[in-house]
Amino acid sequence: MEFSVRFPMVEGMTVLNLPRSQDQIAREAIKHALKSLRKRHLLEEGAHSPAFIALSRPIVSQGSEWKEKAENLELELQQCYKAQSRLSEQLVVEVAESRASKASLQEKEAAVSNLQAELTQTRDECFQLKADLEEKIKALELLICENHQLKAQLEEMTIKAKNAEAENKMLVDRWMLQKMQDAERLNEVNALYDEMVNRLKASGLENLARQQVDGVVRRNEDGAEFFVESTVPSLCKQRIHAHEGGCASILFEYNSSKLISGGQDRSIKMWDTSTGSLSHTLYGCLGSVLDLTITHDNRSVIAASSSNNLYVWDVNSGRVRHTLTGHTDKVCAVDVSKISSRHVVSTAYDRTIKVWDLNKGYCINTIIFPSNCNALCFSMDGQTICSGHVDGNLRLWDIHSGKLLSEVAAHSLAVTSISLSRNGNVVLTSGRDNLHNLFDMRSLEVCGTLRAIGNRVASNWSRSCISPDDNYVAAGSADGAVYIWSISKADIVSTLREHTSPVLCCSWSGLGKPLASADKNGIICTWS
Repeated sequence: MEFSVRFPMVEGMTVLNLPRSQDQIAREAIKHALKSLRKRHLLEEGAHSPAFIALSRPIVSQGSEWKEKAENLELELQQCYKAQSRLSEQLVVEVAESRASKASLQEKEAAVSNLQAELTQTRDECFQLKADLEEKIKALELLICENHQLKAQLEEMTIKAKNAEAENKMLVDRWMLQKMQDAERLNEVNALYDEMVNRLKASGLENLARQQVDGVVRRNEDGAEFFVESTVPSLCKQRIHAHEGGCASILFEYNSSKLISGGQDRSIKMWDTSTGSLSHTLYGCLGSVLDLTITHDNRSVIAASSSNNLYVWDVNSGRVRHTLTGHTDKVCAVDVSKISSRHVVSTAYDRTIKVWDLNKGYCINTIIFPSNCNALCFSMDGQTICSGHVDGNLRLWDIHSGKLLSEVAAHSLAVTSISLSRNGNVVLTSGRDNLHNLFDMRSLEVCGTLRAIGNRVASNWSRSCISPDDNYVAAGSADGAVYIWSISKADIVSTLREHTSPVLCCSWSGLGKPLASADKNGIICTWS
């Protein structure tokens, strides 16, 4: 069976009849049926939708009400739980308070029992005190009676005291009158004494002048055969680099031009001042050398050291003969007796002076004092020690007993140097107050004060010296100069300038020249 499709006729077109297959026709029929069913379904759904809406409305409204009720019930349940929790907490607190109240009640009952016992004891004590009070009242009445009697006696004694006071006043007036008369007599005696002292001093100067002829001391004095008049130096003869780190002490051998020096490099050096050459070196010191001395026979050199020890060398062998131990701080000064090579005296910053016996090699006496000592020396007779202290005082000590013989305020600041004149009658002290004072050893009176503008003492151990003829004083200064004073004129006679650092020490040869000085850089200058 054949089908034909007809198309409408269009003007200008040719109508063609095309044959179609059965499958195509079936598909179109199915599509048409589906469209018809869809339209029918939409029409039916539109007809039934109002009914569906009407039925669904009551169910939705009831569900929301039930949900709201469920939420309200849940909130009420939560509130019940919270209330139950609060009640539980209150119950726990009340139980704890009940237990505490019970314990407090028990404590109070115990306290009441104790108080009752104390009350009983207090009543007993009250009865006892009442009895004691009655006894005290009786004793007080007795004391009042005695007081009345003493009062009467006091009035009587007061009258007697007034009479005695009047009599005493009269006696004091008479005593004061007598003292005034005695003072007038004493003033007359003092004036007479001063006149006699002045005459004695004038007589002493006259005798000293008679003992000197053309600057040469008469040979009846000790060592006079080696002594000539000291000359005032003006030129630097040698400039020697002696020690590394500084030179703190120099001295000449007795009646010799050989110079001995000690410094921070722990060595002792001996110099020939005529050539400026080093002749000998002594080793063995374990600390810086702060001071030196030599025995009168020139056989032993003794050094004070910062190692708290003293060292004694034999000059000929160059070996250490003794190491003297006993000080507990640095030893800053040492001297040997001028009449014996046996006894040595030293001082350290442990506030002690020690006397040593070189034959025995140990300390034979120790002197203790309140102020550190910077310098010391023996008196000419070897029986007295002169010491200069940080408190500015000059003190004299007995070498055997260690007793303080005399004391004088030498300087307003620390004493740095002590030097004894050749005749032993005058001691020179230098201090940090930049003064150089001369004291009479017999009376400790100041017989001269030397000062100069620009002269400043460089350290606590700056050493000055007196010339061998006792006519001049030499002292170094912090400005590197060496000042020389005339003792008789109390004035500067020369100022030597060669050092470039503070001058720490000076020493004058016993032959009258040369003068040597050493500075903080370890430079030694000899002057002639």
